[in-house]
Amino acid sequence: MTWTMLELIKKNIHMNRWKHDASVQITLDDDFIVPDTMDDMEQVITSVGDIQVESARNQGDKVMIKGKLAFWVLYRKEEGGLQTLAGSIPFEEPVNVPELEEKDQIGVTWELEDLSAGMINSRKLSVKAIVTLKVRTEALCDAEAAVDVVSDGSGAAPQVLKRDAEVAAIAVRRKDTYRIKEDISLTASKPSIEQLIWSEMKLRGVTTKPLDGKVHAEGELMIFLIYRGEGENTPLQWMEESVPFSGEVDLPESAEGMIPSISVRLVHKEIEAKPDYDGEMRELELDAVLELDMKLYEEKNVELVSDLYATDREVTPHMGEAAFDRILSKTTGKCRISEKLELESEDTVLQICHYDGAVRVDEIQITEDAITIGGVLDVSLLYMTSDDAEPLKAAAEPVPFEYTAETPGIRADSVYQMNPGLEQLSVAMTGGDSIEVKAALSLDILVLQPIKEPVIESITEAPADMEKLAQMPGIVGYIVQPGDRLWAVAKRFHTTRENVMETNGLADENVQPGDRLILVKEVTGSGAPAS
Repeated sequence: MTWTMLELIKKNIHMNRWKHDASVQITLDDDFIVPDTMDDMEQVITSVGDIQVESARNQGDKVMIKGKLAFWVLYRKEEGGLQTLAGSIPFEEPVNVPELEEKDQIGVTWELEDLSAGMINSRKLSVKAIVTLKVRTEALCDAEAAVDVVSDGSGAAPQVLKRDAEVAAIAVRRKDTYRIKEDISLTASKPSIEQLIWSEMKLRGVTTKPLDGKVHAEGELMIFLIYRGEGENTPLQWMEESVPFSGEVDLPESAEGMIPSISVRLVHKEIEAKPDYDGEMRELELDAVLELDMKLYEEKNVELVSDLYATDREVTPHMGEAAFDRILSKTTGKCRISEKLELESEDTVLQICHYDGAVRVDEIQITEDAITIGGVLDVSLLYMTSDDAEPLKAAAEPVPFEYTAETPGIRADSVYQMNPGLEQLSVAMTGGDSIEVKAALSLDILVLQPIKEPVIESITEAPADMEKLAQMPGIVGYIVQPGDRLWAVAKRFHTTRENVMETNGLADENVQPGDRLILVKEVTGSGAPAS
């Protein structure tokens, strides 16, 4: 005896499942001797640092992160003038990650929370730093779901109920780099460069968006330099320059309209003085490398099979559960800061030479229909004073901020990805030692909601239960109840939607409570499988 064979058509949806976030705070501490080729130190003015992660590898239930803190210290020499000491402190640190598997994708971010450089003596320097290393583990997986049912063409056609489900499928995850090479010429009012003493390069106002076959990136490189000009009596020079950039990174899988979560870091920066066409040192060659960590999502409307039956046999669906992600919110929040601060300086502040800021997120809270982000904008300053012995000084001022992004439906189990950035910053003197800080922060937030959907994993077929069918009335009148759907009514009374619509002259499947229907039992093929 044989009967119609039904087959589930299944679809794989590529998912990027969040697993765990873990972090560790480490303290780096080392002493450095001033090289014999450099002058004695009289005073440390300022210091900056970068964390450079060289590798991150899964090792059992830990992620082993290897890298170094690269630092630069600007100091005043004993005989006057400025000099820069550069160095690095290596580290290798394990981060415990629960349920870590070798195939898991790991993302590493970091924050340099504090850096201090102090003199031990004129030839020895102490460098200390507090660094937070953050690890996010994700697993690339396929969520499988039944999207249709097909038969071999004999017997009654299967009656299939479907429903729509919106899911966020991962289209591509990749890292790539974007290189910026630019030449800057000194203005006519500036003397030629004899020696570069200090240089800083920071990203500002970076935005990215997916296009067809590529990802677009644009923003600014903020350049600050201190240099000694040519000529014996030439005073110390400094200059600031904004270098805009705009370009694309090839990404064949990318398409306009995809939903991005892209973080951008400045992983290499180099500034060198070079001669112009006249042979004078009046040009600067910039070489910067940006690293783009790119995740692109696609919102897909997937039609899932919810239930099925046939009028000529018993069909039993076996249910399971599939985990998907749904995009809950994709926003770029703008947080504006305006704060007046007092510089703790014993001398009169004559001029602000340079300022910069770094965004540090300290706390994220999920509240009802909102995500609240709290943190600090660390503002660093270099300024001129009235003290001839110490004309250049530095200061660092933390400016707190809080931003709330409305996110309807967000829950404690929602997964968020956030990339903070500094779009604008201005610092102005307002009288005495008071300054006013104005800033615009960008908070790029993607919120995903994990969902679990019931899905049909398999089906079994058996001959129709003729005894059970014989006990059912051949024709019945039915009054539609609240919550009834035509498909469920047809299944209960062993008929089909098409049969009910034709018998009752319905133009569509929409029925309302109180509607009266005539239902005729349908038993295809004399109520038994074909033999």
